[in-house]
Amino acid sequence: MSRIASRIAGRFEALKEQGRGGLITFVTAGDPDLETSRDILMGLADAGADLIELGMPFSDPMADGPAIQAASLRALKSGMTLKKTLALVAEFRQQDKDTPVVLMGYYNPIYIHGSDAFITDAKAAGVDGLIIVDLPPEEMHELEGAAHAAGIDIIFLTAPTSDDARLPVIVERASGFVYYVSITGVTGTGSADIGDIHSAVERIRRHTDLPIGVGFGIKTPEQAAEISSVANAAVVGSALVDIIAANLDAGGKAKPGLVEKLLGLVADLAAGVRGAGKKVT
Repeated sequence: MSRIASRIAGRFEALKEQGRGGLITFVTAGDPDLETSRDILMGLADAGADLIELGMPFSDPMADGPAIQAASLRALKSGMTLKKTLALVAEFRQQDKDTPVVLMGYYNPIYIHGSDAFITDAKAAGVDGLIIVDLPPEEMHELEGAAHAAGIDIIFLTAPTSDDARLPVIVERASGFVYYVSITGVTGTGSADIGDIHSAVERIRRHTDLPIGVGFGIKTPEQAAEISSVANAAVVGSALVDIIAANLDAGGKAKPGLVEKLLGLVADLAAGVRGAGKKVT
């Protein structure tokens, strides 16, 4: 089935022209509440995020560490739903026509929503890509045809355990970019050695021309700069979610200054990425 161009490809092309890597930020929709989440989302691009990953809250996020699990539960407790997540993207898209938005999450809420209806609604909202953590390439048939026809990229995860036999299977079905999970295990639990990441990125490049984003364990501007100098983008999530968790009152409500602190870290990360120097192509 033919595909139409996506914002993701355009953004990575622009980054290539600028000679730098990108910053991809992850936050969970509705964390800690819809209003605060909206304020965060609306400020991410201006703070320096080149692409935005928005988590779809789910009650059993098995691939995520404690920080993002807690974010998902906070969002669900505040009343966040998949429909509200799509509405949040649509609201963002009224303000920002250019910054790519990737929804990241699990298949169960999509299945309940209805796969075809989800793709239709995601397209209408302005979603550019999907990362469905628990659907490997062999099981993506429920979504990928309709998604590609709608111009929505399907982004797959690769890991240190993805060998040269497995990688071609993954990247053959991927579009947008390839997400390299730099550590084994769940999110927010450690950081990988830059030498190992460089070797892994080079190995993935032997199998695909797609841009490569590297995530898991990136918390500082220095780490983001280091990653973006060897990959096409650094992905930061748990460090942002940690700021939300650290700025809640005893009742779980956002304290004053939460949004500014989170966007301040995004600005610092973006400055690190932009100062990283020569970018590999």
